Formats: sequence, C-alpha cells, structure tokens
Amino acid sequence: MKEENTNQNSNQKKEETLSPVKILASGRRKEAVARVQLIAPGKGKFLINGKKWDEYFTTPLHRLLVKEPLNKANLSISVDVKAKTEGGGITGQAGAIRLGLAKALVEYNPQLKSPFKKEKLLTRDPRAKERKKYGRRGARRRFQWTKR
Repeated sequence: MKEENTNQNSNQKKEETLSPVKILASGRRKEAVARVQLIAPGKGKFLINGKKWDEYFTTPLHRLLVKEPLNKANLSISVDVKAKTEGGGITGQAGAIRLGLAKALVEYNPQLKSPFKKEKLLTRDPRAKERKKYGRRGARRRFQWTKR
C-alpha cells in the first residue's frame, strides 16, 4: 500500500515540474504599452498581437530591438513569447516589448538582472513628446514672421 502511494506522489511531482511556467510583465515606451507573456519551456514561438514577430516588425532595427533580451539571455529557442501592444507607433511598441520581455526574463531567471542592468535593458526610456506651448505652432516651432 505504501509503495503505491509513493509512486503516485512521485508521478504527481513530475507532472507539476513539466507544466509550463507563465510569467507576465509589462513595458512602456512613448505612448505604447506592451503586455508580455513568457512561457517556459517553449519552442521559440514569438507572437505579437496574434502575428509572428517577423511579420509584425518588418524593419531589421525593430527586429533586433525586440529580440535583444532573448539573445543576451541565450533563450531564444527555449521559451515562447506572446505580446499584446497598443498605442504609439512601431518604434514605441518595439521598445515597450523589449522592456516587458526583459522584465519577464529577470523574473524567470533572477541571475540575468545585473547583466541586463549593465546593458540598460531594464530602464524605461523617459523621452516622450514635448507639449505644445502657447504662442507657438508646436513645441518649439514659431509662427512664420512677416515683415509687413
């Protein structure tokens, strides 16, 4: 009787360790917000708003920016990533996904925190659009001057 119970317990523990770990994190850049879900272990799938990452980001710069945390951690083929972004433009969304992914990877493996901090992957970019001022056409541009 006792042997059967120990076998059942060991089988339950194996099933628990094989279940995928889901980690949620968010990132922001300019007006863009990204909610990133890291699933480990995985097969290297990377989906953004339901599309493959290379279909969503067509420029090489954006692709490099988004994959940077995974490449630094050497986990690009062992985890799955699902991200939902909204607001801003393509560059802002790429930066937001990068920050959210870096936060999720640090939560998954805390040893990545110091290398990511050195690479400034965990720092939110504070630059945002400057507000329009009164008496001007935009934030800094003035109205055209006329002599007469």
